[in-house]
Amino acid sequence: MQGDAIIYVIDDDEAVRQSLEFLLRTAGIKVRGFESGKAFLDVLAQIDSGCVITDVRMPEITGIDLLKKVKEIKPDLPVIVITGHGDIALAVEAMKIGAVDFLEKPFDDDHLLAAVKSALDREADLAQRNAEVNGIHDKLAALSNRERQVLEGLVAGNANKNIAFDLGISPRTVEIYRANLMTKMAANSLSDLVRMAMMAGILDGGKK
Repeated sequence: MQGDAIIYVIDDDEAVRQSLEFLLRTAGIKVRGFESGKAFLDVLAQIDSGCVITDVRMPEITGIDLLKKVKEIKPDLPVIVITGHGDIALAVEAMKIGAVDFLEKPFDDDHLLAAVKSALDREADLAQRNAEVNGIHDKLAALSNRERQVLEGLVAGNANKNIAFDLGISPRTVEIYRANLMTKMAANSLSDLVRMAMMAGILDGGKK
């Protein structure tokens, strides 16, 4: 589990909130508690990572409303909702909005910790993927217009001679551009280029 991750617990029931905070701290997890959705939303803009645990039924701003705000402002921040026995419909609604999990009271401590770990692992995977995509876009920006055209031809499945014909240049020149863009993209193979193009949105995964 990420050592620097902070879990944000939002619950208007002080006893429940403190119990959750104690459980998480005992497990070696950093935690911050908030007595209302409004108090949490006041600091949401400054939060970049971690995980939110919120009760569904709260006055003023409900857990569902809070979830909608989090997904609007920080869409990558995972949210786990806590529901009462009769709140399954709300739990399903929360999952549709973007909650990564829901826990029905009373829940097992190990279940909660497992849900938190899963949410943080998912967030870490997403952060890594976002960083990789940003890196690919930076490499694409460094390509010349002609290199970009050759790249698009390659990931579309065209042979060098076809790309040469389409661009009005010689196949040998295409080979030079191809070698240059492979270096700039740090690609070891054509499959690397295709994967990068798909991640960057240049190539639809369903197209050839």
